[in-house]
Formats: sequence, C-alpha cells, structure tokens
Amino acid sequence: MRTDFALVLTAALLLDTFWRNNGEHASKGLCRPGFSQSFYSVLISKDILQGQGLLKGTTVPSQKVKFDDCMGNEAVVFQSSDPIFSVRTDGSIFAQREGANLDEPVQFKLTASGPHTHVWETMVQLALIDPPSRQQNENEVTKDEGRVAERKEKKEVFQSPPTVIMFSGSALNGTKGLRRQKRDWVIPPINVAENSRGPFPQMLVSIRSDQDQDISIRYSITGVGADQPPNEVFNIDPVLGKMFVTKPLDREHRSSYHLRAHAVDMNGNQVENPIDLYIFVIDMNDNRPEFKNQVYNGSVDEGSKPGTYVMHLSAFDADDNTTANGMVRYRILSQTPHSPIPNMFTINSETGDIVTVAPGLDREKVSQYTIIVQATDMEGNLNFGLSNTATAIITVTDINDNPPMLTSRTFSGEVPENRVDVVVANLTVIDADQPHSPNWNAIYRIISGDPSGHFTIRTDPVSNDGMVTVVKPVDFEMNRAFMLTVVVSNQAHLASGIQSSLQSTAGVTISVQDVNEPPYFPTNPKHIRFEEGVPAGTSLTTFSASDPDRLQMQQLIRYSKLNDPADWLSINRSNGQIVTTAMLDRESIYVKNNIYEATFLATDNGSPAASGTGTLQIYLIDINDNPPALIPKESQICERINKNVHGVNITAADADTDPNAGPFVFELPNFPTSIRRNWTISRISGDYARLGLRYQVYLEPGVYEVPVIVSDSGNPPLSNRSVIKVKVCPCDENGDCTTLGAVAAAGLGTGAIISILICIIILLSMVLLFVVWIKRREKERQTKQLLIDPEDDVRDNILKYDEEGGGEEDQDYDLSQLQQPDSLEHIISKPPGVRRVDERPIIPESQYPIRPVVPHPGDIGDFIHEGLRAADNDPTAPPYDSLLVFDYEGSGSTAGSVSSLNSSSTGDQDYDYLNDWGPRFKKLADMYGGGDDD
Repeated sequence: MRTDFALVLTAALLLDTFWRNNGEHASKGLCRPGFSQSFYSVLISKDILQGQGLLKGTTVPSQKVKFDDCMGNEAVVFQSSDPIFSVRTDGSIFAQREGANLDEPVQFKLTASGPHTHVWETMVQLALIDPPSRQQNENEVTKDEGRVAERKEKKEVFQSPPTVIMFSGSALNGTKGLRRQKRDWVIPPINVAENSRGPFPQMLVSIRSDQDQDISIRYSITGVGADQPPNEVFNIDPVLGKMFVTKPLDREHRSSYHLRAHAVDMNGNQVENPIDLYIFVIDMNDNRPEFKNQVYNGSVDEGSKPGTYVMHLSAFDADDNTTANGMVRYRILSQTPHSPIPNMFTINSETGDIVTVAPGLDREKVSQYTIIVQATDMEGNLNFGLSNTATAIITVTDINDNPPMLTSRTFSGEVPENRVDVVVANLTVIDADQPHSPNWNAIYRIISGDPSGHFTIRTDPVSNDGMVTVVKPVDFEMNRAFMLTVVVSNQAHLASGIQSSLQSTAGVTISVQDVNEPPYFPTNPKHIRFEEGVPAGTSLTTFSASDPDRLQMQQLIRYSKLNDPADWLSINRSNGQIVTTAMLDRESIYVKNNIYEATFLATDNGSPAASGTGTLQIYLIDINDNPPALIPKESQICERINKNVHGVNITAADADTDPNAGPFVFELPNFPTSIRRNWTISRISGDYARLGLRYQVYLEPGVYEVPVIVSDSGNPPLSNRSVIKVKVCPCDENGDCTTLGAVAAAGLGTGAIISILICIIILLSMVLLFVVWIKRREKERQTKQLLIDPEDDVRDNILKYDEEGGGEEDQDYDLSQLQQPDSLEHIISKPPGVRRVDERPIIPESQYPIRPVVPHPGDIGDFIHEGLRAADNDPTAPPYDSLLVFDYEGSGSTAGSVSSLNSSSTGDQDYDYLNDWGPRFKKLADMYGGGDDD
C-alpha cells in the first residue's frame, strides 16, 4: 500500500507539471472562458499543517485555480463539493474549517457560476508532499520528486501511467471487524495520446484491490467508451484488472472519458467502492489550420497613414488551442504588385489583422493589391507546424486627391439674341479620380460677368464637360458680349491637405448676335371702356406697336386683324387705329363678363420679317336696351279660390344688368275689361308678383290667355306686354288638378268625355269578337278532312337521299336479310322471341281487304285511317314510321335494279311482283297492282 501511495503521488506531481505547462501555453492564445485546466493536482508540504490539520481560513500556498470568463471575472462565484476546502475569487485554495488534514489525498469538484447562467467545472486534488508514513515512503517520494524535477528541466510533458491503482475504500465485507472508514478519492487522470499506432490493445493501467489475496475478485469498468456508446473503446481483464485501450483515439471527436472501475467477488457482491477513472486524450498536431474562405476582400483609402486597419483574416484549427498544436500564427507570403514597395502591409501574427506599414497608397497608380497569407499552427513553427494559405484582395478606394483641371484658360462662344435653352460654349475638364464618382463629378459655377443670370452651366454626366446654356434671353441692344469667369470643383470636397489648382478657373467670352426682333405692343393687353350700342364707324383707340431693333435702320410696321370673334372691329394698317364696323352689344354671346376681346398682329419689314401680337380688351358698359320678359309662360290655377293656393307666382327676366333690370313692375292692361274684372296681380317682392282670380269670381275650366305688362327699372324704363296661358281646372283639397279637371280644362265637356269612353268600349268589343272568330276558323281548318290533289299525291313524290355513306366496298353486310327468303326454315329454326323487325312473321298473316289500285283522292283520309288501324292490330308488323337506314348495298347485289320500276304515264306497269317482297311492299302491291280490275 505504501508503494502504491508513492506511485500515486508521483503521478500527481507529473500531472501537475503537465497541466502547468499546458496552462502556460493556453495563456498565450485567444481568450476562451473557463478554467485553465480540467484537473488541478496540488501537493502540500506538511510544514503548513498545525497539529493534525489546517486552521480555518488557512490558504494553501503557491497554487491557485486559474479561471477567466473573458469579462473581468465580475460576479463569478465558486462552489466546492467538499465542506472543508474551497476556492476564493482570486483562485487561492483555503480551508473552511479547522482540523483539516491530508492523511489521504482529498479531491473535490469546483464549480464557477457566471452572471449569465454559464457554469464551468473542474476537479481539484490535494495531497501531501511528505505524507505521515515511514522513512521508506519519504525516500521514495524524494526520488520521485527528483525524477519530476529532471523532467521539468528537459521540458518534457509526458506522464507514464501508474502501474497499479489500488481501491482506496475499506473492504465491504465484515470478516475483519469494524474499521475506520477512509476518505474516498479519485485517481489522477490517465493521459492517452490520440492517433496512437499501437499495437492494440494497449494497456493503460492495472487496477487491483488489497483483498485479492484473500478472495477471488472480478474487475469491470462502466461508462462511455466501455459499456456505453461508443462501446469497447476500453476494456479490462476481469481477473488481472489490466485496463486496455482497443483502438486509436481522436481528440477532435472526443477529448475525455469518465469511467468507473468496480471490484466484486465471485458471487457478484461489491468488494470495494467504485473508483472514478478520468482518461484524457492528449492532442496531437493532426489538423491543419483552415480558412473559412479562400479569398477575402478588403479595402483601404488611398493615402492612408501607416498602421491603418485594412481587414481581418482568421483560420480555425481543430486541434487543442490551449496547446501549441492549435495555436495559429499568420504571416504574409507575397504582395502583388510590389509598388511602391514590396511590403506595404503587415499582418498581426496572432489576430490576423492586416494593417498598412508604409505610406504611398495611390489609387491612380495601383488600384488593387493581392496578398497571399499563410496560417501555421505550432505557434508558427515552420519546421513542425502545419500550414494553409488564403488570398486577400485589397482594393485601394478613391479619395478626392486630384482637383479637376480645365483644359484651357479661356473659352468662347456666341448666342443669338432672344434665344433660350441654347448651348453656347463647351468647357472641358480632366480629373484623375475615379470616373463617375463624387470625387470625379464636376460642378461648374459662374462667379462673375453675369449679374442678371442669363447663363447657367450644366454638367454632361458622361463626359463631365460643362455646357454653358442660355436660360434668360439676351438683348443685343443691351449687351453685345458677356465676359464670364467660371470655376470648377468636384461634387465631393477635396481631401485634407490637397490644394485647389489654378487651372480650375477660366474665362468664357460670349458674343451676342443681332437678329430681327418682332415688334411689340407696349401695353399688352390693352384695356378700354365703352358703352354698348356704339354705332359702326366709331373710333375706339389707337393700338400701336414698337420695334426693339433700334440699332438697325428704321423699319416700317404694318397692322392686321388676327382674331375678331364678332367681326365688330377694323384696324388701320399704318397707324393701328381701331374703328367699329358694327354696333357693340354687351348681351352678345362673344362677350364674356362684359369684356369683348380681339387680337391684332404687328409685322415689320425686316429680313426675315418678324411679327408680334397684341390683345385689345373692350369693357362694355350696359345700357337699358332689353325689355323684361315674363316668366313663366304657362301655369294652372283652381277654378275656385282655395285656402291653400291663392294664385300663380310670376317673375321676369332681363338681359340687362343693374340698374337696368329689376325691381320689376307687374300690372294688368285696361283692355279688354274682362282681364281686370276676373284677374288680379299682387306684389310679393321687387322681382316676384302673384296672379290670381278675383274673389267670388268663377271661371269655367279651360285655358285662358292673360296679358301682363312688365316694366324694368331702367332710365327710362322699358316695358313688355307678355301673355301667360293659365289653365283653370277643378282642384282637390291640396290644390292639385284632378284628372277630369285636367281634361275639362283642355276644353272638353262631360258629354264629350262620356262619348269618348263609349267609343273605347265598342272598339275593345270588336277586337275581342275578331279574335274569337280567328280561333274558330283555325279549329275548323284543323278538323277538316285532308283533300289532296292527285297531282300532288305524296306517293308519287321523289325523295332525295344524297348521302350514301362511304360506298359499298367499305363495309360487309349480310344483304340476305333484305331479300325475300325462299323458305321459312331459317326463321323457324331461330329461338323464340329472337327475330328481325323486317322479317316475315311465321304466324299466319292477317288478311286485309283488297282495295282498288288507285283510291279516289276523296277517300285518301279513310285509306290512311284503315291502314293505321290494320297496323295497330298486327302485333308482328314493325311500325311504318320506324327509321330504317340502308346506307350500304354490298357488292354484287342479287336484287334487281331499281331502275326496272320505270315511270310511265300510261299506267301499264305491272306491280304484282311486289307481293314477293315481304309485308312491307304488300301495301304498294295492293295500291298499284291489279290493273286489270280497273
């Protein structure tokens, strides 16, 4: 047991050295939250023990648990599974109670909880360097420490697995009596290198119980990799307790295994407490760094200073990044092109960030760089590490470091006067910046020489040229030339430190060309006022025009009329005098809002001739020249005064306006005297009056014409005698004319109305009698016997069958069914009930009376009825109205030609052979046969 304990302590020391070295490697990599180790083995000197244990609060020296959540370890809480030992927030191990001793190694699980519900776990084992044992153990421990120190000096990180692992618990059987229960502890992890080449199975450790001398013990292991998937990665010799790994392990697939070792007797009873076995797969450098993309794109502004960030590349290595196997380092292999120097960029070997290291980036010289980046693991060791490459394409983005430059210091152009939207000069510019970008787009401004704003400069979006355009007409008589000063700049501001060039300013000379300008009317439109009714020949005004061409020789202006809707005016061709040719009427349809408008043309004698238009607006003042007219022209009134309806409201309309229109005066004329005797007018307002019957006056229903005199308010006033047709009629209580009243009012008396109603009744009766007579005639015609002219006998009609199908050769029918059978054997032999409808019945046929060959036309009706009755009484005969289709005659028909039935007007044809054709032709034989009997 003492030897086993020494081996365990030696293994713990080696494991502590291994994890300490790995932790140092991990500290150099990128931050990964969690414990730096998954297992801490701490060896404590017995010198720190006071009596039989540690005092409460005593800190274990020279060893701390390293933890980092990559967020400053704020609000991180450590929890220990051991009630005696725990860890402070700084990672130091301390005793929570007094009397803690380490007679045996102590192991507990440590949990770290973060503020965001993240939980990390690790195992901590405490053991004495100088355990309280005999001198032999101390010597062995001293030797082991010497070996560990020797390995540390050689910087080897390797652990030889313990030869034997003893169960730490006491025996469970009661043969040795009561014993003090020992503290259980976990064996240090067993390290197995991945991708081992074997041979397999490869022994890892030997597990035994100190009771195997007394009883037979069987050993077994359980857990993932043993009896749980993946199964049979590890197995154990049940008798010897030797545990093996059966195949190569892959850390990238699974980095650790947790197994439990069991010891039972032959009856299956547990002999020892199960012990935990932790197997860690030691990483090997078997994975190359892999870039997520093969090509990365980045950009940097031209002119950037050294140290400017450009882009980031990253590679992933599946190996353990806490060891050198997974620590990737970056470097630049090549740069294309080499201008201005071969090393314009550098890369951070750990983070993969590319930055500039030299000035001189100029997009106009080099617009793009191609960089090959290499990622190597083993911390960039090119001798042992694995490498991979990726391409970084860096685009040099444009800045406005080149001001636009005009190609000339002076430009010139010319423009005809009075023209707009004309390009008179074209300014060209060069700019080395990226075309069609804000750094290249040119903006032109006129800074002097055009105070009135006659010109503007528009930029051609394709060529970037400046087009000097006229936006306001220029006058040769006012300005014969313009001297413009133009400055050009970019849409984007120049970069810092870039000065504007003198070549960005130029002078533009614009010459104005004189052209023959049209005459113009100084006052346009011209307004004048006149009273309507001005007679023809009245001079209204002089509408003259001026010629703006003052610097040309004197020109003559001639006038003409362009638009005169009512043809009321004329203009003098020489001086523009306007004279009326007809009386002006304000009430004309050509006058709008009292204004009459006419347009005139003024034309000079220049070369070419030019003309201008002018508008004359005449405001016509109203005079009282239109008498009022009565409204309405027709109305109706009750024959007796009604309490609800007192008369007819009337008004007047006047084409004139105030003060020559209303208010109106309504009055009845003195002649004839019956008007004032029967009618009266009462004023309602200035424009309305009421016409009604006088009180106690009764008029017969009818239409009465009532004259009314209407006068306006003009000075002098105008009057008009108008007639209103008033229909007098009987009214109901609401004042509405009744139907009889309306008719009576139309001039018909009661007797006339009764006479009209009687005539309507008589007319309806005659129509009814005529309809009844027509129905009776139709019925008589339907019941009358059929009389047919012998010349129209339907039996002699020719029926045309012009569709014969596809010919006699395209089908094969048995025509024997259409022929007269020679015997009745084939009919007799057929089963009962099966026969054709056109076969001769086998039962005796009914005997029909022999009729004359040609019946008298008068007896045709009786003939048809008798034939119908005979057919109805014959159960074997098919109906004569059955549809029989004979569309194929077959080839080589044995039937005689139908042409043998020659038509003859002599009537000597013999039809007796029709009796041999069956019951269907017997009727024809009776009708046409037997000519001798005639």
